[in-house]
Parts: sequence; C-alpha cells; structure tokens
Amino acid sequence: MQISSFLLPKEQVAYIPSTISMFEALEILESHFYTALPIIDESGRYVGTLSEGDLLWKLKNTCNLDFEKMREIPVYDIQKHVRNESVIITAAMEDMLSLAADQNFVPVTDTKGIFLGIIRRKDIIEYYNDNITD
Repeated sequence: MQISSFLLPKEQVAYIPSTISMFEALEILESHFYTALPIIDESGRYVGTLSEGDLLWKLKNTCNLDFEKMREIPVYDIQKHVRNESVIITAAMEDMLSLAADQNFVPVTDTKGIFLGIIRRKDIIEYYNDNITD
C-alpha cells in the first residue's frame, strides 16, 4: 500500500500561512478546534507546525502582550516546540508509520517540499482496525 491512499489533500486541511499574525493563527486554531496545525510558507512549502502550546509560551514569555500586540507578531517569529516531521509522497509506509506513532498527523510534501496534505494517525488506526484480523 502507498501512503498516498491515506492522504487528506491540502484542499481539505486547515493550515496556517507563515506570514499571518499570532492573533490570526489563534483564531484559525480556535475556529477548527485543533491543538496544532501545519504552517505553509508563501511558496506552498511545509515549514513547521504551530501548536496551542507555542502560542501560550509566547504569551507567557512576552511582557505586556495583549490582543493588539498579538496582531503585530508574525507566526514565523514564534518559537515552535513541536516539530511534526514530514514525509515525501513517495516514502515507504514504514517511514510514515514510524512518524505517525509520535505525531497526531504527518505532513506530506512532494520532492520539492511543497505541502500536499496530511495523513492523520486516526485514519491509519481505523484502517488497520478494519483490515487486520487475527
């Protein structure tokens, strides 16, 4: 089986543009009820993952940070504490599975790093639950 069969395409994935503000990123996370989302740069490349924890640490460690000041802080200036490793769409299943064991989702890129979508750990577990029998 190829990892592409598990791919949730970019068009169906919530993600955060790297150039938006901390405040806008917070709104995206809130509106989708996710705790972390992939970050995509202006060229469409996967550049990391932003988590609620990253936002909380920035809030805690920045003196006098309020909502107005959050509008001035770009996502790319926020230290990331979670690094969801990505896989290339042609990677072996074993590579993807080892990452999925430690990540809620695995970002998938093409050979140039362009973000194609994600593979959710939930979908992998459901597949194996439905298709593997004793």
